[in-house]
This record gives sequence, structure tokens and C-alpha cells, in this order.
Amino acid sequence: MSCSSLEALTRCSVAVDLGAARTRVYAKGAGLVVDQPSAVAVNTHSGALIAVGQAAERMAGRTPQHIQVIRPVSNGHVVDIEMARRMVRTLISERLRGLKRRRTMQRALAVVPHDADPLMRRAAVETLTGVGARHVELVEAPIAAAIGCGLPVVRAEGAMVLVCGTTTTQIAVVSLGAVVAGGTVNLGGETVHHSVVQYLRNRHELLLPSQDVRPLHLALLGSGGVGDRRGGGSGNTIEVQGRDVVSGLARTVAVDPEELRGAVQTPLTGLLDTIRAVLHRCPPDLVADLAERGMVLAGGTALLPGLAEQLREHTGMAVHVAREPDLCAINGLAAMMTHGAGVADEGAAPWEPDPTRTDPLSGGREVIGGPSAVTAAEAAVPVPEQEAG
Repeated sequence: MSCSSLEALTRCSVAVDLGAARTRVYAKGAGLVVDQPSAVAVNTHSGALIAVGQAAERMAGRTPQHIQVIRPVSNGHVVDIEMARRMVRTLISERLRGLKRRRTMQRALAVVPHDADPLMRRAAVETLTGVGARHVELVEAPIAAAIGCGLPVVRAEGAMVLVCGTTTTQIAVVSLGAVVAGGTVNLGGETVHHSVVQYLRNRHELLLPSQDVRPLHLALLGSGGVGDRRGGGSGNTIEVQGRDVVSGLARTVAVDPEELRGAVQTPLTGLLDTIRAVLHRCPPDLVADLAERGMVLAGGTALLPGLAEQLREHTGMAVHVAREPDLCAINGLAAMMTHGAGVADEGAAPWEPDPTRTDPLSGGREVIGGPSAVTAAEAAVPVPEQEAG
């Protein structure tokens, strides 16, 4: 991505991050106006829209047969254009009503996976044009996340970023505003979710409610995190309540976190193999930069307990977790809309993490990135008034 193309992004007034888990919308002059789950509840008989966002998320697994909870975004791209349009239109209609006179949706900015094919890109464009955007600019997710992390993306230096999403993890080495080498692996929050649920079903004949999976993720922290087989046998078991597969009655079993670590070992191995393949395709000069700088984890799954430690141990590289990793992509879009080619100044000095700052959710790991780019962008540049349309 050249400086000229970055400069063109300043004409956009709305940035949209359509994720498999959450949809986020940033608007100039209003900040982050939407941060809701990417879910829609519809009546299958009439086609009427019942709920979107958080309200639809709470209905998952609790609806009668005539109500269906649909997730129109999967693996980072739109799979149901019509439902995605209805979801975005409903989410932004109330928040952007006061900004319509400024033609807020005239030019929009959206995130797509770095390996998105033309059909995926067209689906993202049609989703936003269907809600009023006349022109849509697309930015690859690793580029947006790297800028949101504060990495020197447009300089002739290598930077490695892992966008850990809900269903997939994108690994990319960026330099001069473009992805030099990248790969995608099926590892994310949903992958861990299904691995844990499937293990409990096979090993303990227990069906687990979806809301009880997150505490099991956190239980991994007490004995090393995902994939860590050291220090087993601590005896710290956790009680899990679910439904018996055979009888259908409620039952409680005691589970050792060591068992859960083994359940997620297979997808973690695929992530390590993909990282090695990406590094193998990089020029030696960029690999030298990465050896000095390390890799940065962005995305909501970056806070999965033990993930950074496992990557550090198996790759020998420094691993840093971005501050507010789930907001890195939308923060990067906000910075590009506000500063344009000025994001090149982020790499004016050699990039180094600040070891004095940590995030309480990161378990004491190093956290990079300054204040939220959304806040910084709003404070730095006033929003000019546009002609009323």
C-alpha cells in the first residue's frame, strides 16, 4: 500500500470491521459507534428480523424452531450478504442518524482477509453498498492490525503480525505497506471451543452449554496455558456441569486442566507449522528484522492463556501482545482515515515494546501499542463539516 493510496483513504468517513465474532464501526466525528456480536435472529416463517447484535447472541441455543440465529460472517468474510446488510443497517441506523447530513456512509473503509479471493472482496463491497455506501475501500486485515499496533508498516522493514480471530489466525510478514508472505490456519476461539466440547463429549459423555466454555479457557491459565504439558498432575481440578449424552439428565464431572491442554494441542501444532512456512518464504533480510523485533499478536484470541508463551518457546522469537488486541484492526482503519500517509511516521524510530506497561488480561506479558488509535485520531484531527446532501 503506497503513501498515495493511504492518502486517498482520508476521504473515507466510516470504517467497518466485519468479524466472525463482532462487528465494529468507526465514524469520523463520533468514534467507535458500534461494537456488537455478528449475529442476527430471524423468524424463518415470515423472514422478519427479531434481534441483532447482543440481543441475538443471547438467543443462541435458546430459540424455538421458527426462530433461527444466523451468523452472516465466517472466517473473516461475508457468507450471507443479505443478512449482513440487514445486520449492519440495523446496528448503525440509530447511532449514525445525527450524522446523515454529513453523508457519513458515502465513502467507507472495510477489512478483508489477506488471502481473500475476488468473490470475498465483492461480498464485502456489496454488503456496504447495500447500506448506503457509494464507494468502498478494502484493506487487508494484517495491514490494518499492524497499523493499529503501531508497527512501522510502510517502512522498508519487516514486521510480523498474527491476527488471531474467532475461527482462523492470519500470519503475515509486512513491509513497505504490503504483505510479503502470509498464511492462514484454522485456529481461533471457536476452534478451542469445539475442541473442548468434543473432548468432553468423547471422554466424559457430557454435553456442555456454550456459555460454560469460556471459564474452561481461563482454567488453562492455572497450569501453564494451552499446549503446555509441563507441571501436570497438580490436582487442581474444576467441576463442569452439563447434560449427560445417554440419559439426558444434568451431571457434574471433575476435569483436570491437563486434559484440556491435550485437547487443543493439534490445532496449535498447525499454527506452528504455518509460522515456519511463512518464515521460510521470507527474504533473509526480513527474517533478520523479525529475529530482532519478534512477532505481535492481535485479535481477540491473542489473549488466550499460554498462547504467547508457547509461540515464544517453539519459535525462539520474541512474542508481544498488542494493547487491546481485539481493537487493533478498527484502530488501524481509524488511523488510516485520519492520518493517511502520516501513518508512515509511526516507524520513524526503531520499534520497541515498552516493558513497563502491561495489560491485566495478558497475564504479565509484554503489551505494545500506545493509546487507542481511535482516541488519538479523534483528538488530533478535527472533523470538517461537509455540505449537506
